[in-house]
Amino acid sequence: MIRVMLRRTCPSLVAILSAAVGLGAFAPQQSAPTIASAPPPNPDGHYQLGPDSLPREGVARGEVRGPFTLPSDAYPGTQHTYWVYVPAQYDPKVPADLMVFNDGQAFKNMDGDLRVPNVLDNLIDRRELPVMLAVFINPGRRPDQPEPTPQEWGDRTTNRPAEYNSLDDKYARVICDELLPALDKEYAIARDPGRRGIGGASSGAIAAFTVAWERPNEFRKVLSLIGSFVNLRGGDRYPEMVRQADRKPLRIYMQDGRNDNRGVRPDNPDYDPRRDWFLQNVRLMQALNEKGYDLNYSWGIGRHSQKHGGAMLPDMLRWLWRDHPVSTDPNDTRERAFAVGAGRRDGI
Repeated sequence: MIRVMLRRTCPSLVAILSAAVGLGAFAPQQSAPTIASAPPPNPDGHYQLGPDSLPREGVARGEVRGPFTLPSDAYPGTQHTYWVYVPAQYDPKVPADLMVFNDGQAFKNMDGDLRVPNVLDNLIDRRELPVMLAVFINPGRRPDQPEPTPQEWGDRTTNRPAEYNSLDDKYARVICDELLPALDKEYAIARDPGRRGIGGASSGAIAAFTVAWERPNEFRKVLSLIGSFVNLRGGDRYPEMVRQADRKPLRIYMQDGRNDNRGVRPDNPDYDPRRDWFLQNVRLMQALNEKGYDLNYSWGIGRHSQKHGGAMLPDMLRWLWRDHPVSTDPNDTRERAFAVGAGRRDGI
């Protein structure tokens, strides 16, 4: 079982990091902090997928449709490949909630660490999530560039670094002005931004945050796994931006690990706090907490991988959608039954 540490559950860590900031922890050419003991040989090995991430007998399975191609005006000459998960319970007459996953190839991979279609099948079946469409969208690329894969996410072969790590509104335009209109032509999607979420891992996580930050009128739920809130293209500025801006109506769940990339690279032994993934995630958490955001977070022991986040994903989605409407009528037999969908057998 994964132990989820909720907000304000790491006061000692926060206090230490806050003190470090006050003592000039961000000065250039700083030596790497002394590590008292080496990390475990394989910290990611402690995280395993639970039953909500695996196929379950009797649960109606949704359909992953695609791939589809989305030409981009925000990034001329590029296109985005995407897939759409449609749950068995989807009714085209009833607007569904929406969750968008950046680096879609990884989140829909049924042999990977995330396996989102299984998670949605199981949680929708038990009414722990509302009926929800999901979109798995890959980074943009030119037609002559290869499609990202679970082994190669496209940092060197696609437009991923520019789209995901830049603090501008271009990728928000891709999602809100290009993807959403294409989806609206085919599906009934809720207009309420509180019923729409976007998430990702690593650079895909900061991209998700940026979309919601730029367009809270379109997306108000953010799922961040090992977010790259570091100085790849200025992402470490977000804590100051959060403190200086009015609070936005966002709900955010952040996950990271103490053995994520820690600001020391083989080509530069000097510690660079602006490239310390874990430190920068904690800094952003502090800023969001100070501003009163609807925030949850969990700091594990893992590396820069999806192992911890994948194990937590069902609970992260439950928390983000924790207030979806329910019926409290004891005579509402529909509410007390599994969500009906093609493929479920009676009595299971």
